[in-house]
Amino acid sequence: MTPKESQNSVSAIALQPPLVLVTGPSGAGRTTAINVLEDLDFEAIDNLPLRLVPALVNAGGADRPLVLGLDPRNRDFSTEAMVDMIDMLKARQGIKTTVLYLDAQADVLLRRFSETRRRHPLSPAESPELGVTRELDLMRMIRERSDVVIDTSDLNVHQLRAEVERLFAPKGRTLAVALHSFSYKRGIPRSVDMVFDCRFLANPYWEPELRAHNGQDKEVQDYVMKDARYQGFFDRVLDLTLMLLPAYREEGKSHFSIAFGCTGGQHRSVTLAETLAKALAREGQQVSIRHRELLGQQLK
Repeated sequence: MTPKESQNSVSAIALQPPLVLVTGPSGAGRTTAINVLEDLDFEAIDNLPLRLVPALVNAGGADRPLVLGLDPRNRDFSTEAMVDMIDMLKARQGIKTTVLYLDAQADVLLRRFSETRRRHPLSPAESPELGVTRELDLMRMIRERSDVVIDTSDLNVHQLRAEVERLFAPKGRTLAVALHSFSYKRGIPRSVDMVFDCRFLANPYWEPELRAHNGQDKEVQDYVMKDARYQGFFDRVLDLTLMLLPAYREEGKSHFSIAFGCTGGQHRSVTLAETLAKALAREGQQVSIRHRELLGQQLK
């Protein structure tokens, strides 16, 4: 091969579209994530037998990124075969392989199966509990090999879509910011970067005319903002956020999450997330909001 031919070969390999492997336990949102990537112009193939993956990747010739859904439903699936395939793909030059793992707590997975009345694929004639346990055990080593893990335990379908779009939508070196509100009664959200406790602020819950409202409503926001401590707290959080975002962007981080917690997750935390989102948007930041305690759709 001449130097020119070698250079052309390397260039062709370097232009090969990226590959995303989507996996994780049943009920964690895998199908939703694949659908989102397909909407982002990925060529999507779900439940492909593992033995066919190398031939598909080696065939090349595609000008679109590819997403493959891989999970224990595959007829030739095994933990060892999946891990070996991931290692093989990551060792290939000229193609960027990303393993996206959709996860959720066991009790959440069980609840989702109960709500949909579906049989678990790993225990079709037995209890869903047994299937969930089996699958989580099978997937444990694969989770450790994954590049991106999204825990969907507290996400609805719209929030998962926003998360996948932030991670995989074509874009430059931007940093997407996700703001969360939550109730301390249900614990701190997983995988957030910064958490602020705003339970020290005046609580609209104790005002009968505000109790049924939430922090998306102007009257609730006005009540919280009247607290003399609000403005100083908000200004410091905003300044800290604006200082950190460029540093994380330079480091190559694509996503940064901030959570605000209060007692019920309905009033103060929602107010802080909403007002910070508006302030960051005015600064040109890409922002999304997740209010965990407000109602949302279930994943599949």
